[in-house]
Amino acid sequence: MIVNNDNTQELHDNVLIAIDRKQPLYVVGGNSKAFYGNETQGDALHLSSHSGVVAYEPSELFVTARAGTNLHALDALLAQHGQMLAFEPPCLTSAATVGGAVAAGLSGPARPWLGAVRDHVLGVKLITGHGKIATFGGQVMKNVAGYDVSRLMAGSLGTLAVILEVSLKVIPRPLAETTLALEMPESDALTLGLKLRRNATPLTGSCYYDGCLYLRVAGAASAVKQAVQQIGGEALPEAEQFWLALRHQTHEFFQPLDRPLWRLSFPPATTAIGSLEGHSLVEWSGAQRWIYSNIPVNLIRSIAEKYKGQATLYRGRLPGVSTFHPQAQPLLHTQKRLKQAMDPQGIFNPGRMNKDW
Repeated sequence: MIVNNDNTQELHDNVLIAIDRKQPLYVVGGNSKAFYGNETQGDALHLSSHSGVVAYEPSELFVTARAGTNLHALDALLAQHGQMLAFEPPCLTSAATVGGAVAAGLSGPARPWLGAVRDHVLGVKLITGHGKIATFGGQVMKNVAGYDVSRLMAGSLGTLAVILEVSLKVIPRPLAETTLALEMPESDALTLGLKLRRNATPLTGSCYYDGCLYLRVAGAASAVKQAVQQIGGEALPEAEQFWLALRHQTHEFFQPLDRPLWRLSFPPATTAIGSLEGHSLVEWSGAQRWIYSNIPVNLIRSIAEKYKGQATLYRGRLPGVSTFHPQAQPLLHTQKRLKQAMDPQGIFNPGRMNKDW
């Protein structure tokens, strides 16, 4: 059940006090992703009780919800109308929130085919670092002229502003869906994934784990039937549970919580990656790789750079190691200027994205 509770005034007052005192704030929703990003400091500004669906028009394919709205509850509401969030954000605990999903910017299995978090953010209502309540974007696509501030919130980890509300594009659930399992070497799996991408096969999920490639095809019944005949393999029983386990990271691969877990992202057409020894799981037809490895940090990041990718220390902390891949100076300069423009006092989650600000 979604609880309706508007805490805008209280949150705004707390931010104004923090700005006046130059007191850092730790902006937190359900706290399900506290492990993600660099350690931060400050007084907790809780948004989990600031919840409720402000507007939902199934026929218009959008929903507007307050930041503290429970993500599981929103999924259930959309499912009642045969709809879903295309980017399949992970719910790492039962307390996961809509605002946290946007701020973390993490997308699930369908991301390469249906889009990332930022692609589905239509608008936001924020408390800025200037102490103002501001609205950006709206509730339909292509409604913004100029710089789209609303999509900057995706992946910002609460470092730019406090998200009060977010409007998201929703999509109909597919009419048909089948998951195929094919046992094969990893190199063959990646080659097949690239071939299917070029053939515009209606994929919405790809996972290679423990010697087996899992492919989810979804869409019109005729298109799914044709894809199944083209790909072959065996239909996976309880497929929905398999993809939910990947999305919410309850799959057995993610269970060793006491070991550092790396997330490597690459361009879509990337296939073989050399020298990456360790226990791994590959998603997105090779574009996303999870790995537990004892490879030195400088080596794992240099390998990622060699293939035009990035290596993020997704979970776990290593002494002196930043969570996120070091950025090139021009991009780092742009990010720093953006932080200064939106949060001039540096009070929102300082250090979470970059230890220096």
